[in-house]
Amino acid sequence: MARDAFSPFMKVVSSIKSAKKRHPACQVVRRRGKIYVINKVEPRYKARQG
Repeated sequence: MARDAFSPFMKVVSSIKSAKKRHPACQVVRRRGKIYVINKVEPRYKARQG
């Protein structure tokens, strides 16, 4: 029941590869041992792994 309250606000992707394909401006960057997907055009597509 608590999980349904958060569903419209946050989307979790299972892999960085799928996050990269969401928008043409997405870039995969490695910082401090973590892999990030950054997007300066649409900041909502940010992701982190590791």
